[in-house]
Amino acid sequence: MSLLEEVRRIAPNLAANVAADDQLRRLSDPTWQHLSESGFLRALQPKRWGGGECGPVEFLDAAIELSRAAPSAGWVAGVIGVHPWQLALFDEKAQQEMWQHDPSVMHSSSYNPTGKAEKTAGGYKLSGRWSFSSGCDHCRGVMLGALCGTRELFGKPVRDFRSFLVVPGQYRIDDNWHVAGLRGTGSKDIVVEDAFVPEFRTQSHIDYAIGAPLPGQAINRGPLYRLPFSVVFNLAIAASVVGSARGFIDVWISATTNRRLATGDAAADDVLIQQRLSEALWYLDATVSRMRADAIEIWQMAEAGEVPSMRDRARIRWNMNRGCDLIGRSVVELFRASTGRAIFLDHALQCRFQDVQAALAHAYMSPDPLARAVGGTILGASKPEMIL
Repeated sequence: MSLLEEVRRIAPNLAANVAADDQLRRLSDPTWQHLSESGFLRALQPKRWGGGECGPVEFLDAAIELSRAAPSAGWVAGVIGVHPWQLALFDEKAQQEMWQHDPSVMHSSSYNPTGKAEKTAGGYKLSGRWSFSSGCDHCRGVMLGALCGTRELFGKPVRDFRSFLVVPGQYRIDDNWHVAGLRGTGSKDIVVEDAFVPEFRTQSHIDYAIGAPLPGQAINRGPLYRLPFSVVFNLAIAASVVGSARGFIDVWISATTNRRLATGDAAADDVLIQQRLSEALWYLDATVSRMRADAIEIWQMAEAGEVPSMRDRARIRWNMNRGCDLIGRSVVELFRASTGRAIFLDHALQCRFQDVQAALAHAYMSPDPLARAVGGTILGASKPEMIL
């Protein structure tokens, strides 16, 4: 059974658990078990650790279906599903430390560099607070972003942005996740106080950006581990947006098909409502088609041993984010054309609408810096936007 078929098999169970997940403000144990047993969380993990080591298109299609059925479960699965791929780029010691006793162990993340890292003998000292660590309650470790020192990138000095893998006992979870959308993701704060992170458990995103050789690539040699970090992570986030929007449209169609307007006319006969739906579906299908084509392109580049340029990465991420932006706008238009009862907090459309808006609010989903990067490089801007 393919990954997509497996996801479709568990989709009804995930959908049935949405209310319970939202009430818990994290994924329920049954939801997490379904995700774990489906193999999706380990889809990008190396085969030598029992993972699927699947390609980006297969991962994309399955991630969309997950979020279509259950937005919070799809969000957590997409984000956490990228982490085994990233860990595979780390030193073998880090992989052994995390997986040697249980290769199914997952870790969460919070990359926004809000904490503090200081270089010390053999590694780094890490302290601070990081927000939005989706799925952290079910994980045994967390990947945190921080700035430390300076590197040169394309001839210019920049702060070194790094990922730090922190293990249980080095952090605590602050249960502060009280939100309107994606309530079931449990994206709580992570608090660290003077944790020592050895050198082998950290990696520079500058190295990701310039395509530098990474320790894990010497062992995990497949093309999957030559893909650019920013594109893979953006793909998971965008897939959640697309899937959640597809689920919103499913609910909207169900609620609108037999609905009567205030005039007594059938909503299905209203020309503007028909147009709004047609446009929403077009934006969604066009975005998915573009994402799949771009995923195929970077996969072919990885197979050929080519490193995507900054312009390529910016263009691919711009395609994703601009598509999601248009989808988000069409969802707003559909919501405005829905029943007035959709304003009630327990209405299916209200819940779905908030999930889409929450997903679009992720920092990686902003299309603006990507538009500047694409347009700037095409025009030969003197200070083009740099995308890590």
